[in-house]
Order: sequence, then structure tokens, then C-alpha cells
Amino acid sequence: MAAAAPAAAAASSEAPAATATAEPEAGDEDSREVRVLQSLRGKICEAKNLLPYLGPNKMRDCFCTINLDQEEVYRTQVVEKSLSPFFSEEFYFEIPRTFQYLSFYVYDKNVLQRDLRIGKVAIKKEDLCNHSGKETWFSLQPVDSNSEVQGKVHLELKLNELITENGTVCQQLVVHIMACHGLPLINGQSCDPYATVSLVGPSRNDQKKTKVKKKTSNPQFNEIFYFEVTRSSSYTRKSQFQVEEEDIEKLEIRIDLWNNGNLVQDIFLGEIKVPVNVLRNDSSHQAWYLLQPRDNGNKSSKTDDLGSLRLNICYTEDYVLPSEYYGPLKTLLLKSPDVQPISASAAYILGEICRDKNDAVLPLVRLLLHHDKLVPFATAVAELDLKDTQDANTIFRGNSLATRCLDEMMKIVGGHYLKVTLKPILDEICESSKSCEIDPIKLKEGDNVENNKENLRYYVDKLFSTIVKSSMSCPTVMCDTFYSLRQMATQRFPNDPHVQYSAVSSFVFLRFFAVAVVSPHTFHLRPHHPDPQTVRTLTLISKTIQTLGSWGSLSKSKSSFKETFMCEFFKMFQEEGYIVAVKKFLDEISSTETKESSGTSEPVHLKEGEMYKRAQGRTRIGKKNFKKRWFCLTSRELTYHKQPEFIERKDAIYTIPVKNILAVEKLEESSFNKKNMFQVIHMEKPLYVQANNCVEANEWIDVLCRVSRCNQNRLSFYHPSAYLNGNWLCCLETSENALGCKPCTAGVPADIQIDIDEDRETERIYSLFTLSLLKLQKMEEACGTIAVYQGPQKEPDDYSNFVIEDSVTTFKTIQQIKSIIEKLDEPHEKYRKKRSSSAKYGSKENPIVGKTS
Repeated sequence: MAAAAPAAAAASSEAPAATATAEPEAGDEDSREVRVLQSLRGKICEAKNLLPYLGPNKMRDCFCTINLDQEEVYRTQVVEKSLSPFFSEEFYFEIPRTFQYLSFYVYDKNVLQRDLRIGKVAIKKEDLCNHSGKETWFSLQPVDSNSEVQGKVHLELKLNELITENGTVCQQLVVHIMACHGLPLINGQSCDPYATVSLVGPSRNDQKKTKVKKKTSNPQFNEIFYFEVTRSSSYTRKSQFQVEEEDIEKLEIRIDLWNNGNLVQDIFLGEIKVPVNVLRNDSSHQAWYLLQPRDNGNKSSKTDDLGSLRLNICYTEDYVLPSEYYGPLKTLLLKSPDVQPISASAAYILGEICRDKNDAVLPLVRLLLHHDKLVPFATAVAELDLKDTQDANTIFRGNSLATRCLDEMMKIVGGHYLKVTLKPILDEICESSKSCEIDPIKLKEGDNVENNKENLRYYVDKLFSTIVKSSMSCPTVMCDTFYSLRQMATQRFPNDPHVQYSAVSSFVFLRFFAVAVVSPHTFHLRPHHPDPQTVRTLTLISKTIQTLGSWGSLSKSKSSFKETFMCEFFKMFQEEGYIVAVKKFLDEISSTETKESSGTSEPVHLKEGEMYKRAQGRTRIGKKNFKKRWFCLTSRELTYHKQPEFIERKDAIYTIPVKNILAVEKLEESSFNKKNMFQVIHMEKPLYVQANNCVEANEWIDVLCRVSRCNQNRLSFYHPSAYLNGNWLCCLETSENALGCKPCTAGVPADIQIDIDEDRETERIYSLFTLSLLKLQKMEEACGTIAVYQGPQKEPDDYSNFVIEDSVTTFKTIQQIKSIIEKLDEPHEKYRKKRSSSAKYGSKENPIVGKTS
């Protein structure tokens, strides 16, 4: 019988339910938790003019990574044989920890040796706002081990006076190096750090060294070193001549951090320099310092020789207040679908004034979706689009607020639909590696174009057949939206029999299935980027599928393909059966009949990926005790096993029912000297898991917490460390069933859906309104001008870019928005002041940026 969970005895003590509170008094937010949430989204566009190889083959196989300081959190696909690789990869993730630099590294892929870092773009956190929402070319900087630093040092200095044996007074400097925090991983593992402590001056360099701390990024040194900082003028062992007292103003303490290389060269981790004169007015000085890079004297590198990288970066940091603060703004936004005309609604106005509509779309869609308001809002803004559409063949082809809202809605609610429909076939395509190239120019030696064409047709037919039979799995929200689009399109173009189909197919085929096929990693349909040959196969399939999907709305005699070889290939599909199948599918997904919820017949697939787990119930220790396993989470269970391609029949698949999960929490690094670990506490032994980086760990913890948040017997307390060698490392309790010693992390409120945090989304919208106040003011002025003069009497540029159908209603909405934003500004400003005053310069939260070489 397996032992009970360590805190199972406390299972009956559930966390108290959140209760409704009255409108808070000014300053009440200080007594409640304010969540500080960071996120990063953007696009790695392309690189150009990369440094070529010195030989006949000058091309490189390149990829790009995103790093928080030195921790890699994202990697693009490899672009082969290019010095100007086009990546075009979008990214979005929550940032779960503090960081100094956001860095982008361009690598040259090497199969046999370590990948070569060509160059990097490193942006300080405080400078990210300068690049927000803009595509910018950045010059690649050289990558040198002496400049790759992260972390901070806790240091204490004291100056004592001593009386020597001969009666003279001597000053002694006491250097107490207490700890370091946040040192980088070395080759994916925690480092073995030690520090050298040096007293440096014009005529001296005395150096001492700490002990090596094994396998940790947060070493606790707690070592004290003593230095004589003035010498008696009457005596010296080194010279028969008198030695003048040293000038303390010119002395400094230098701390160098190193990773112990054992049999290889030690690796520099960073340094700090602290002038001794910080003790001029005080006998003691204690502070945290940020580690700095070291100037290696390499001044000859020309940064522009390495090439450039084009990036689009949007970093946000939101202070999410308690829920009751957002009531008025939420109410105003949720009224938007009912406002006549829709262009006078708060949600529409947000889209009008944001510099990038994408900024507004994500929080708007999620908030409206959460409250079942998205379909009427999307329908109303789509109707506005249709008024300006003159040609039925271009219906919903632009990037308007309506199309972007529907794109985002399909990504959110259609994830499971894509998995059950596309994933099995995409897995087959990616793992079979059959050649499907039909472009004569791109054929490799020995390729048979007819065989390739048959392979491609097989995949297209299989995928197409699966899609057109999948209507019962299409989410109800999508079906309701498609029904509305179809009805409006028919009314707008009553003489076009195909427009009812093109209005739907332009979304479900062109913007949903075709995009997911060509980029399965983005939609979490594949764990890794496909290889270049598979990417090419998926591109050809995607092109064919999107054209097949729109075939019902196109003339039979025309094709949208520009390439001759694609036109020839598509002739295979110019049969009535394909048109009938597409029409039947579009009819089914745009009907008003209620679809069966896809979650009732089978579990919803939420997340999967490769991580390391600690072996259960074993006594041996060491690295081998952690095994690489493939994890899969559905709405019903968490399973793990060997990688799918390596699993054999005798290999077990281990299962933890979601209903048995009692808590999901981070695990302290000290437990196993490994970063990015978390624990899944369930009815048996806790499952200890190591993710590949902090972002991945945060995503797993978040989705596991959300899917199990309503479980009975959830714990109120847990152990932040592991149970090893007969006791809990955190509280030293010897009983494995001892009550946890730390309160469980506050969970998501019970009324929030699995993937939507409405307070976070409303805070984001507040931030966007705040950033766009000048444009909001211009829109307000435009309303006044139109209302008074009944037309554009001012310069058209003042308001010609705004859609204002009803100036009076729009003006009233803008007044409401401004009033609500002003009220929300007050608690935000109070929190900012409190946060800045509480983080003393030199504290762990606000370390000192020391001088560099």
C-alpha cells in the first residue's frame, strides 16, 4: 500500500471561499495582495547579412533562441543554408520571475559539435518599453563568455581598528560574502560556484577564495575574509624603506564568481566592484549587488560585421488589483454588444485607439468570451465590415477588428477541436518523412515527382476527409458565430449564391485549419518544430486544403495558385465530390443546431511535453534517479511514459486522475539542487517533476492548478521541499505524513474558467486605455466637432481615421471611459509608490548596479 500524501491529513481543511466585498475604501488595496504579472509577445522576423563561413560553402543553418538572462525559454525552427534566414515566428508567454536582460541569440546549427553562437541582441528590462509594438532591426553583438552573466551577490563590509603587537594602530577590512542568487545554468545544470575575494589598489592585489558549493544557483557561502587596509609607516616586512599609508579612497573590493570546472577550465560567472570608501561615513555596509560582465579587452570586434536581427517585441507588466476594483470597467465593456451603433461601444473604441489592434483583441476576446458576450459583439463588428465590402470575393479577407477577434476566438475555443481533428494525421506526416515535393526546381537528386505527387495527394485526401467529417466536434461558439456571418453575408450580397459559404470558409479553412497545418507547433499539435522537409510538405498540404475549402465559393475554371505545378496538382481535386463535401461541412458548422460538447464524450487535451521526473520509491541517489518522460494532461488525467517513438508494450503508462490531485506547487531548488522543479501532490507519493525552463514550469503549474482547482480535499498546507533520508528538508519533520509547513499558493477564484483570468484581462484593457489617452482625447474632440458642425469642418487628419457613426453616443461612452480610468489610476499610483518605497536600493528586490571594468 502506497503511503498517504504528506499533507493528506489536512485535506479536509479547504481554503476559504472568496466572498463578495463592498466597494473598497481608498488605501484598502494595501492590505490585500496585488498580483504583478509580466508577459512577452512578439515576433522573430528575420536576420540578414550574417557572417559567412570562410570557405566555399558560406551558408549556415540558423536558428534563434529567446533567453531570460541566460535561461533559454523559446527556440525557433532551423532555417537551412542561408545568411539571411527568414524565421517569421510569433511567440507569447508569461514571465514567471525577475530578470535583467531579454536576449535573442542567433545560432549556427552543428550536428556533431556544440551549436555556434553567431551573435546576440540583449535588451535591458527597463529599455523594453522603448521598442514595444515596433518592428526594429537590431545589430547583432558579439557573444563572449565574460559578458554572459546573471545573478546577484549579498555582501557585508566592515572597517575595524586593531592595535598591533608593537602598539601601532592598524585598520582591518572585514569582507563577509553571505550568498548569491540566480546564477546561470551551465549546460542545463546548476553550477558548482565559488567566489574569489580581492582587495585591489594601486600597489596591491590580495586575493582569497571561498569553498565550492555543489550543484546550486543560489549558493550560501557565509564566509568572512580579513584584509589589512593600512600599513604602519614605521615597519614593513617587504622593504627596508618606509611605506606610506595606503589611500583608502583608491582601494576597492572585487568579488569574482566562478563555476568550478573540475577537469576543465573554470567558467566566469560575473563580478562586482565595491569601493572601500562606501565605509567613509559608516563602519558597516551591507547590500545586494548585481553581477556585472567583465571587459575582456576585445575591442576589435565590429558589431555591424555580425549581421542584424529584425524583432517585434511587446513586454507588459500589469498590477492586478482585487476583483472589486474592476467592476465599473467590466460592466461598461460587457455592455458593448448592446450599444447602438456598435462603433460607439467601449470595446470598439478600444480597438480604434490602440496603436496595434492585436493589443486590444486578446484581452477583449477573452473577457467577452468568459461572459458569453463575444458572439453578439463579433457579429456586430463584422456587420460593420460588410458595409464597406463591395466585392463578395473579398469578404472577410482584411485584418479588421472583426476578423482579428474571430481569429483569436478560434485559437482559444478551437484548441481541442484541432487536436482531435488534425493531430493524428500531423503526427503521421511528421514521423513518416515521406517526400512530397512537386516543384521541379526544388526536387532533389533521385526524387520521383510522380511518387511525391501521390504521397501529397494521400495526405491531402486524408486530412480533407477528416476535416469535412468533423462538424460534430466544432465548438458551439464557433458554430453560432459562423451562423451569424452566413446570414449577414447572404443579406449583403443576395445575388451571390456562393457568399454564404465563402463567409464561413474564409475563417474555418483559411484562418483556422490551414494555419494550424502549416504551423502545428504554434497550436501545440506537435512538441517541436518540424524539420525543413516536413515544413515544406505541410506548406503544400496547407495551400491545397485552403483552396479546397474555398472551392464552393470560387469558379470551377479558376485557381488561386500562382505556381504552375500547384495548378496542375490541384486538377486532381476538381471533382464534384469535393465541392459537395465542403458545402455539406460548411452547412453543418454554420447551422443553429446545438452541437454536442466535445468535452462530454472524451477528455479535453490540455497540455503535453517532455520533462524529467524523479523515480518513485527508490533509495539510490544521483542524476540517474531523474528520468526523461513524456507528460500528457487532459481534463481527466495526468499521464507520463517514455517518449512515444521509444515506448514498447512492456513499458508502463503511469496515470494520476485529475480528481486525485490535492495541490500543485513549486519545489525548492535545495531539494535536489535542480531548478524549475514542481510537485504534484496526490493520493500517493508526491510526483517531483523538472521542467526545461521557468516558463514551461510556470505553464504546467498553472494549467494543473486550474484543472484541479475544484477538487474536493484540496490541501491548505504543503511541504516546499522534498522528503529525503527520513525527514522533510523544509521543517525537519520525520513523519512522511506530517502536516505541510507552508500555506498553499492562493488558487484561482472558483468562478473563473480554466483558461481565463478576467481580472487580468480587465487590467490589461485599463493599461491600454491609459497608454492611449491622447488618441482617446482626439476621438472625443472629433465627436464634438461632428456634433456641432454636422460634418468635418476641421482638418480631416484630426479624426478621419476614427469610425464615428453617432457622435453623441460615442462622446458619452468616451466620458464614461475617462471617468473610470481616472478612478482606477488612484489605487495603481498608491501601489506604485508603496512598491518603490518598500524596495530599498541595495535590497534583494532592488540590488545595486555596481561599477564595471
